[in-house]
Amino acid sequence: MDLATHIRMLLERGLDRTPAATTGPRSCQSAAVLVPVVVDGSEPELLLTRRTQDVETHKGQVSFPGGLCDQQDAGPADTALREAQEELGIPPDYVEVMGFLPEVWTPTGFCIIPVVGVLRTVPPLVPSVQEVAEVFRVPLKFFAQPGRMEQRIVAGSLREVWFYDFEEKVIWGATALMIRMLLEKIGPPTALRP
Repeated sequence: MDLATHIRMLLERGLDRTPAATTGPRSCQSAAVLVPVVVDGSEPELLLTRRTQDVETHKGQVSFPGGLCDQQDAGPADTALREAQEELGIPPDYVEVMGFLPEVWTPTGFCIIPVVGVLRTVPPLVPSVQEVAEVFRVPLKFFAQPGRMEQRIVAGSLREVWFYDFEEKVIWGATALMIRMLLEKIGPPTALRP
């Protein structure tokens, strides 16, 4: 069995087929991100971006491509695919949407639906100069390390905030939480190869 087929099987077994109901604060803005799992080599990788200092929120932070849901979007998957095309130039037909992770809400007022998709091939990327400062890939096995965790009061409740240091970049907050949720659904990174 090749890597792509193996990862697809793990995702099909572990992910939700429909987005979960909103559980965040009523005042939050609906958003979606694409969690791109790249399977074009010998190890599965995640495709991540570092945001520019010109964006409205989360300046300079590591994130997945995504943004606010528009009225014309048919759902979170449409939002995530549209945003991946706008931010990175990835045509929607390059992404096989596999399912959804539970909603993540942020202290900055977003309720985010993570949409997990498989890319067997990454097209030549055309990052948006306004939104994307850098695009990079991280092997999923990197997240086998424990990372570090801080407990913080967020919106009046105690939350775990995870941090991973990768090549002088810090992957933290909602992005790190989504990665942890993905691995909880599909299994430890050390067992992701067929």
